[in-house]
Amino acid sequence: MGMKTPLKKVRGLGSAKDGTTHWWHQKVTAIAMIPLFIITLAYIINLVGADYSHIRYVLGTPFAALVMLLLIVAMFYHLKLGLQVVIEDYIHTESTKVALLLLNSFSCAVIGLAAALAVLKLALGS
Repeated sequence: MGMKTPLKKVRGLGSAKDGTTHWWHQKVTAIAMIPLFIITLAYIINLVGADYSHIRYVLGTPFAALVMLLLIVAMFYHLKLGLQVVIEDYIHTESTKVALLLLNSFSCAVIGLAAALAVLKLALGS
């Protein structure tokens, strides 16, 4: 005995599909970004006027690198989810929708990886 309506059982379809999971991921990443952004902003404010070598040193510390990496991951995942919703809701041509969804996923992954590599380069001192 499940929670499915008779029509749902017959069609095997549902209106929500995995929308609840998607919604939760957006909310969790939004909440996670709040403290990460505040910590990153505090680092940036404290480094205003510092010389290049000091900035490299501070941003290369393990805590700063971890905070920035977590912010990058949360931010680009949140961006991907948000743009995906906009594309799915407002683009009605199927081929355009698929192309934009692919472009969204690809660009968020590439730019996020580039940002993460920059942080890792600072953290590892290369």
